[in-house]
Amino acid sequence: MQGERVTQSPLTPSLWRVADKRRETADVTTILLVPESGPPSGDFQPGQFNMLSALGVGEAAISISSAPAPAQPLAHTVRDVGPVTHALCAVGVGGLVGVRGPFGTGWQLAGLEPRRGTLRDVIVIAGGIGLAPLRGAVEQMVSRARGGGEGAPRLHLFVGAREPAQIMYSDDMRRWQDAGAEVLVTVDVGGSGWGGHVGLVTSLIDVAAFDPQHTAALICGPEVMMRFSARALTDRGVPPERIRVSLERNMQCGIGWCGHCQLGPFLLCRDGPVVPYSELVGELMAGRQL
Repeated sequence: MQGERVTQSPLTPSLWRVADKRRETADVTTILLVPESGPPSGDFQPGQFNMLSALGVGEAAISISSAPAPAQPLAHTVRDVGPVTHALCAVGVGGLVGVRGPFGTGWQLAGLEPRRGTLRDVIVIAGGIGLAPLRGAVEQMVSRARGGGEGAPRLHLFVGAREPAQIMYSDDMRRWQDAGAEVLVTVDVGGSGWGGHVGLVTSLIDVAAFDPQHTAALICGPEVMMRFSARALTDRGVPPERIRVSLERNMQCGIGWCGHCQLGPFLLCRDGPVVPYSELVGELMAGRQL
């Protein structure tokens, strides 16, 4: 009927075009997307995800790896691990991708500081491709610090990878370090030519200088890494309510309808993926969830 507003179903993807792409590692690609219908709005939170469709192949949940900015392409970093992600990585510049979202919870940086001036340090811990959902949050914090934001906390970024060839965003990390962030990278196996840290990412927590009672932490990566990192932080005195983790399950609908992403009491596409760390969350991560 004329004059009626047509509302698109949250299950219907919009068409976005690949504006650019770059290879991060041998099996990881970042694709930069712009909508066919106009400029990107930048209306999302770091830590949220989109459902990306490789047309004719299928759909997968992929975290947004850029910071919100109007009219800027939306970045998604994709690991080639199956038919859908393989097809997404293979889409060329100018090709089309279906996009639904954004969905889920973000890192909610503003909520990390209960009272003004109480947050002095933010620790960001990433394992492997877990740095992708954190990249937008890091960009926001670095931008705030560079802009002379009053009371901007010190940023500590601890990154773990299996080997040097699996380290992502090397140029970004140099830029963040130049902007004042502490950036430490460790690998499981160094090999010849590697002069950095070797060992678990949790070992970096032991050498870091921060004020536990005035610290917040964002953690993303394999669940065993997140569990031990959160435990190491709480052992140092960081309040659990100031630790946030990003949990991953089989996201299919993105809006809490299908139940495939249920983890205990959570539907992670709706209640997560970012949740505050707690005893319950630690127990859920420790158990095998089918």
